[in-house]
Amino acid sequence: MKLKFSLILLVLAAAVGLLCAQGAPPREIAITIDDLPAAGMGMSGAQIVEMTSKLLGTLRDQKVPAVGFVNEKKLYKFGEVDDRIKALAMWPEYGFELGNHTFSHASLSRVTLKDWEEEVVRGETVTTMLLNQHHMTLRYFRHPYLDTGRDLETRRQAEAFLVSRGYRIAPITMDAWDWMYASVYEDARKRGDSALQQQLVSSYLSYTGQVFDYYEKFSKELLGYEPKQILLLHGNWLEADHIGELLDLLRKRGYKFISLQDALGDAAYSMPDEYVGEEGTNWIDHWAITRGRPPRNTPQFPQWVIDRASALPRSPGQP
Repeated sequence: MKLKFSLILLVLAAAVGLLCAQGAPPREIAITIDDLPAAGMGMSGAQIVEMTSKLLGTLRDQKVPAVGFVNEKKLYKFGEVDDRIKALAMWPEYGFELGNHTFSHASLSRVTLKDWEEEVVRGETVTTMLLNQHHMTLRYFRHPYLDTGRDLETRRQAEAFLVSRGYRIAPITMDAWDWMYASVYEDARKRGDSALQQQLVSSYLSYTGQVFDYYEKFSKELLGYEPKQILLLHGNWLEADHIGELLDLLRKRGYKFISLQDALGDAAYSMPDEYVGEEGTNWIDHWAITRGRPPRNTPQFPQWVIDRASALPRSPGQP
């Protein structure tokens, strides 16, 4: 009898657990990829085409929506313009949208508002042409360095300018600094150092998990729920080679992949946001600072990766 009762309890517990799981809304996230046609300065036009094909192939095969943000200045390298435009054209050809990231990755706090506005306009030319060929429109803007302005007046004027040109700002809520890992990864890749590559990938995925742990919890404390997240990535070999592992990590955390448009439908992105400062940060931080609750004890980025990246020689033209 005891055994029978125990079995009934187990069955009931399993049923309740299943119902709870079915009733819980899935986590949702949009993927965004910055600094196109490729982050950094080290890749040739042909390599950018190869990298882009691999990156977008994985996203397309796994039916993961994404928006890529473009710095058109990177298209104009002598002898490589055709390849670089070819790489960028692959985005709408594969069914992915493109957004504006200014012409030369201009930081709003480091140039005049007028110069920054000109950067936005100059960053539209090729991107608009490529999108129009696939019956798409240029509708998203991402601030370089996530720099929304050094003061509130500048920020509001810049936002009004973007609205006047038909843009929706693309915020972010999750950022694991893949660009820092990528510089070291690409150097190791060139040298054939597979051990270091794997060490970097392992660290990157681990740190990404820590970032998600922190901001999932913090957003619940701040907002009462987890908003539809927007992840910031960059166009690089780290993501081209390993974005499948990153997507697996997110699926294991219960995430469903959605479009940027769907993510921006979350009410959180309409909340008061008065964050200003030259140090760009994610929008969960924006909302927290606006409410007088700045984040504390955020995950520490691995110092050894910073040290490795700092020791790398700079490519010509790299800031």
